[in-house]
Amino acid sequence: MQTTTDSKSGFSRITLEQGPIEEVHAFWLAGMSCDGCSIAAVGAKNPSVDQLIRAAIPGLPKIVLHHPVLSVTAGDEFMEAYHKAKRGELEAPYVVLYEGSVADESIAGRLGGYWSAMGMEYSDDGLHKPIPTAHWLRDLAPSAAAVIAVGTCATWGGIPAAAGNVTNSMSVMDFLGEDYLSALGLPPINIPGCAPVGDNLTETIAAVLMFLVGLGPLPEFDGLGRPAWLFRDTVHRGCVRAGNYEEGVFAKNYGDPECLVELGCWGPVVQCNMVSRGALGHNGGCMNTGGICIGCTMPGFPDAFAPFYKSPPGTIVSGMASRTVGSFIRPLRRLTQGKTNWTARWKENENVPSGWGHQKQGVVEKISGFFYNKLQHSGTKFSPNSKTQKKLQESGHSFLKSDSKTKQPEEVA
Repeated sequence: MQTTTDSKSGFSRITLEQGPIEEVHAFWLAGMSCDGCSIAAVGAKNPSVDQLIRAAIPGLPKIVLHHPVLSVTAGDEFMEAYHKAKRGELEAPYVVLYEGSVADESIAGRLGGYWSAMGMEYSDDGLHKPIPTAHWLRDLAPSAAAVIAVGTCATWGGIPAAAGNVTNSMSVMDFLGEDYLSALGLPPINIPGCAPVGDNLTETIAAVLMFLVGLGPLPEFDGLGRPAWLFRDTVHRGCVRAGNYEEGVFAKNYGDPECLVELGCWGPVVQCNMVSRGALGHNGGCMNTGGICIGCTMPGFPDAFAPFYKSPPGTIVSGMASRTVGSFIRPLRRLTQGKTNWTARWKENENVPSGWGHQKQGVVEKISGFFYNKLQHSGTKFSPNSKTQKKLQESGHSFLKSDSKTKQPEEVA
């Protein structure tokens, strides 16, 4: 690895030389946050934080994590690595991970205060002043290999930046500006979610590391800096309840197993993989556990999705369309389901030998099943009731035909 100075910006840029990169430092900063993103990160399973910091993934360098909550050191000893990175004395590439929105420190600064800070700034007059994390972001971002915004507050502003806030909070992207590029030439990478799926974060870090050490191409990101392979699809596409929407069946009360759209779920328009991947260890996820989607991964959250738990306006049209189509689709599928719930033996004996219930086929099911079979096997050489099948039955080679008295297969001639 080698660093060069960009003549335009004056900041260092990383270039790769011979020899592997053995370690990459990860500096975690927290702005206006609840620490939920940190909790989500340490709960990641694939890969886990432990795998990253132990260099357990072949080919990837060791991650040296500097986290104010997880670190075993504290005070000046903990902050020394941050100061080294700021002075350009770290002698290793590093990434910056920012959790929470970036508050406008000039507002608090006018009164001698701060919104969120970490570490102390010492002056000759003996005054000790906390260093705002927004200033750390400003100073560390230019030489970072990548800046990763973790969670919706960091990616879009989130709740601290909602209408009426007094902190003038903003996203990392807004704070650094449109022209910002990291030492690797990357704009800020955004991993939204309140809290985000932990695996989304660690998987993205692993993919960026592979690019950094030359093991793979730059991962695909969309126009908002989100990992495209993680946020391309909507919640609805991976939702376990999506089939109910298709058939026009909606939950009326919380706890009902049907589609939750009419209870306020925004899943059909929200880009997120929470349901398909699960919140933690591929388990849970909002709709999987009966909750609605309130759009927490989207830039418009929370203002664009308020009030929560109220049916979105678009449901008036889409819900009516789903109900209309579903009123035809559901009965048709039930007829087909009834037909496929019978084995060949049961059909021949016209009886289901189960003590659990009384599975019967009515006239409608029999007629629809007859025509369904005709259409299903049309154009095929071998199908039930075809000439080939009848010849096999007549010659005694059929294994489908049963003796109606003994209900045992006939002997093959």
